[in-house]
Amino acid sequence: MMVQDLHWTAIGSRLLLTVIAGTVLGMERSKSGHPAGLRTTLLVTLAASIAMIQMNLLIDTNGKPANSYVVMDLMRLPLGILTGVGFIGAGAIVRKDEFVLGITTAATIWFSTVVGLCIGGGQLVLGGVSTLIGFIVLSALRPFEKKIERYQLANLTLAVAAGQLTAQQLRAKLEAARFHIKSFSLIHAVSEHRDEFQCEVRWPAAEGDSDPPAVLGSLEQLPGIIELKWETSKTAPQ
Repeated sequence: MMVQDLHWTAIGSRLLLTVIAGTVLGMERSKSGHPAGLRTTLLVTLAASIAMIQMNLLIDTNGKPANSYVVMDLMRLPLGILTGVGFIGAGAIVRKDEFVLGITTAATIWFSTVVGLCIGGGQLVLGGVSTLIGFIVLSALRPFEKKIERYQLANLTLAVAAGQLTAQQLRAKLEAARFHIKSFSLIHAVSEHRDEFQCEVRWPAAEGDSDPPAVLGSLEQLPGIIELKWETSKTAPQ
């Protein structure tokens, strides 16, 4: 709740709750080894809270005085904080090879900013409950998220002696292993007496599961196999 007459007792309680909220959210990021950890999250939360406290203190100056052309729009202060945090969040997101890292950290920074705005604006219950929910999402849901199947992409190249394997047989084996075939091509090398199948596939796998699919072992045992090449690609969006 915004009040015009804001005493130091109220300011102190808001800042204290802000520190607690920022510490709870930031410690989870530091514990996970992310660069934007405790100090970054705490500073962002405090900045948002102080901005809302400052807006409360300046509430009497809101609007346009009778003798001035200037309009004091206090809502620009928290909105500017949210915009600035967007740049910090963007800096936390890193693309490494074919993987994108830091999205959760960027979302945590943005979330902690909103929590700071709530607490600084006097919505202590909302800020406290939001902090608890945010901590549960970051910590308690981590093991569950790792078990969720995600689609991964890969390129399969299979060279076999001519006539030993048909396209229909290969498709059936891949689909039986829960593979979705995105593209499929066959090169028939007459002079070399061999067929080369090139497939782009995707299949469900748990996060961090880098082991080759079991179906590759059965493909290697097929008669006439000359070469099998498997190249994983980036994680496919669900």
